Amino acid sequence: MKRNLCYVVALGLALSLTSCGKKLGQFSADYFSVNPDPLEVQGGHVPARVSAKIPAKFFVKNAEVTVTPSLVYNGKETTSQSYTFQGEKVRGNNPVISYELGGTQTIPVDFVYNPEMAKSELMLNFTVNQGGKQYVLPAVKVANGCVATSDLAYAGGGNGNSASGVNPAVAADAFQRVINQKYAADIMFLINQANIRASQLKTDAMQELQKEIANANAAQNLELKEINIKSYASPDGGFKLNNALAQKRENTTKSYVEKQLKKDKITEFGELTAQFTAQDWEGFQKLVSQSNIQDKDLILSVLSMYRDPETREREIRNMSAVFEQLAETILPQLRYSRITASVDVIGKTDEEILNLVATDPSKLTVDEILYAATLVPDLNSKTKIYDTAARLYPNDYRTWNNLGMVQYEACDYDAAKANFTKAAALTSNREPQMNLGLVELVQGNYDKANQYFGAAGGVKELDNAMGVFYLKKGDVAAAVKAFGNEKNNNAALAQILAKDYSKAKNTLEAIKTPDATTYYLMAILGARTNNESMLTKNLREAARLDSKYAQRAANDLEFANYNIAL
Repeated sequence: MKRNLCYVVALGLALSLTSCGKKLGQFSADYFSVNPDPLEVQGGHVPARVSAKIPAKFFVKNAEVTVTPSLVYNGKETTSQSYTFQGEKVRGNNPVISYELGGTQTIPVDFVYNPEMAKSELMLNFTVNQGGKQYVLPAVKVANGCVATSDLAYAGGGNGNSASGVNPAVAADAFQRVINQKYAADIMFLINQANIRASQLKTDAMQELQKEIANANAAQNLELKEINIKSYASPDGGFKLNNALAQKRENTTKSYVEKQLKKDKITEFGELTAQFTAQDWEGFQKLVSQSNIQDKDLILSVLSMYRDPETREREIRNMSAVFEQLAETILPQLRYSRITASVDVIGKTDEEILNLVATDPSKLTVDEILYAATLVPDLNSKTKIYDTAARLYPNDYRTWNNLGMVQYEACDYDAAKANFTKAAALTSNREPQMNLGLVELVQGNYDKANQYFGAAGGVKELDNAMGVFYLKKGDVAAAVKAFGNEKNNNAALAQILAKDYSKAKNTLEAIKTPDATTYYLMAILGARTNNESMLTKNLREAARLDSKYAQRAANDLEFANYNIAL
């Protein structure tokens, strides 16, 4: 009996020692799945989740396994964070996998992206600690390659091509070739009279008006466009009387102006127009509201209460004390004719401005120089003009901002940043803040970029910049919203990543100056929508415009299901 009991105990101990003593078997690729597969670049990183499903009676009870994901590419290897799992008999705080039942675990993966990772393999490396000993199991490949389509997001300079990159915020010039100026003078009349008194023709305002009309007639850069006469009667005395009186004042004033033009031999004055207003209730209300009359609120209430002119006048006359004040201070100011001369100031022609920029820019205003830069097509010419503007007008922030703008478009980001910084120091306007954010975005300083963009609210170019910012951060939904209805490569890329292929196609087709990236994105659309003809045609055009896209396409998993060798 004792021998049998000893035999049973010995057999159990042996079985126990065998279970604890055996090595962990090799992991199979079938135990793992990856999401997404293939991997995708998101916000400058390659994130994924590896799901492990360990079968029953595989994970030895006294084993501790450390899994280290790595991305292998072009003879290089980049590792992600390691994770450790343990059997039931291991003392530790790691997730436990049952020997009898097996188990499931999730392994987060994250790699900082670089372009060589497009052709890569996601490997899982296993190190086992068991019974005080350590050994390595064969690595397992769980995914192939990395889709880097989001990496096509581009904020940098595009040589002025609005299809690519983000246009920096321009600080606009205020140049106007034709500026309209108006000069006016009033002729005042006595109550119930329409004759022009000599004293009214000698006022400073009338003398200045006649001088400006004469100057406009004589100067080559001035053009007298119109002379207008508006005559008024005060709203007392009844409508019929005032109507006739205002018309007489119009005729008298117009006759005077015509004689004066003839006397001064001015024949080119556009058009002489005249109108009259029988009772100037609008002017009356304005003068009363601005006056110090004690009962002005009562008068204004009468004006609002009664629409009929005769009733208004009667009710106001009933307030005898008030009416005396009106007759002395308000009504005399409403008996007049106003003569207004409209004069166009003609600025320099484009040819004259460009000639002076090249020969003597000191004769130009800052707005004329800034305008000149908009007349030349290439970045080198624009840079020279903005550099001249900054030299002559160093205290105008627009000169530094726009100089930085063309440097940015030429991808000289350090020079651009220096000039945007100068501009920001000279103004509270927000264009330099927006542009400094762009430089930080291009240089990968996303937190700084976000700070600058936050200070640039209201700048029209900001939506595009924020769209690229969100793409770089991996927030596709926010990028789509920021771009709105913009028609450029970045907007189309956001729509592709959001799988809104119809809208992306419409966006790409609406781009007025498509470039190599435009065609490459259209080729990706072709691949994603199983349109091989679209893929081939556009990929060929992209490679023709920029050979780098031929090299990229060769390793791009977007085209993995197509033969693009030709």
